Amino acid sequence: MALREAKKAATRTAIADAALGLFLERGFDRVTVAEVARVAGVSVNTAFNYFPTKEDLFFDREDQVVRRLAGAVASRAPGESAVTAVRNAFLRELDDDEPTLGLHPGAAAFHRVIENSTALQARLRRLHDDARDALATELAAATKATVDDPAPRMAAAVLAGLDAALHAEAHRRMMAGERPDDIRSALRAAAVHGFTLAAQGLGTYGA
Repeated sequence: MALREAKKAATRTAIADAALGLFLERGFDRVTVAEVARVAGVSVNTAFNYFPTKEDLFFDREDQVVRRLAGAVASRAPGESAVTAVRNAFLRELDDDEPTLGLHPGAAAFHRVIENSTALQARLRRLHDDARDALATELAAATKATVDDPAPRMAAAVLAGLDAALHAEAHRRMMAGERPDDIRSALRAAAVHGFTLAAQGLGTYGA
């Protein structure tokens, strides 16, 4: 079973890598799934088995992106508020050079592909919405909120919006050609300031 899973993971990675190379070279809208499959050395059906849509080929870390905020709250330390949990998770990702922050060589080209595709822009907005909704669900469970209680949804909107703004700032600065180390310093200061402001409103919510 372990060998089988390893082969499946290798195949998925090969397809995703082939797709990204083509998207960076020619743009998302000019590449077909059939071309991706050919470069990856698999059938078109196999490609669709791993990635049901072409957008899935580009955002191959979608599940990780959607669950990261909710996961930060779910794994928070005893007594830790939702604001603190999300802030600490972002700062850890900044320290660990988390790939989804896009602070690495070639990231500007990745963002440029998104800017040139309305389909990818729409998918990115949906990812942000899904991440916010997953966070709201986690907050509702953590605080034992009723369905009619809007607090989890409002808190999730604040925290997910702040997180999205920090990621957008990282992308903007990368596109402007700033050095990754300079961007990290700027993001750290912005994150500390932003989450401090959020804490003034949300306080110990979710602790």
